[in-house]
Amino acid sequence: MGEHSARHLRRILRLYLVGSGLAEVTDAAELALTELVANVVRHVPGRRCRIRFLLRPGGVRVEVADDRPELPARAVGSGLGESGRGLVIVDAVTDRWGVAVRPDGRGKTVWFECLGRCRAVPVEAEAGP
Repeated sequence: MGEHSARHLRRILRLYLVGSGLAEVTDAAELALTELVANVVRHVPGRRCRIRFLLRPGGVRVEVADDRPELPARAVGSGLGESGRGLVIVDAVTDRWGVAVRPDGRGKTVWFECLGRCRAVPVEAEAGP
């Protein structure tokens, strides 16, 4: 995983979502993916991970798995630091997220889901005199 990997992964995810009819979740999914990839680049030795995009009814699940056993932690404190807000952002822009520990304890998968929204369709009304 290199420094420019997030940009390439965002492009792939956008194409996947638009092609699957889920254009309305692309911005949120791209932002959340960027934060999880940044965590890999910053915390995982060798920057190795596995990424999966899984279509769900009405949405997408994105999984980022690595071999580092330590669990991610949400930032706490005054909020004046320059890092540590990635999971706060993921929580804010996705419908749900979580962490699944591998059964052997030698890694984890951080995942999130973005679900499409029902949008109101404007109804044309006849204008009176």
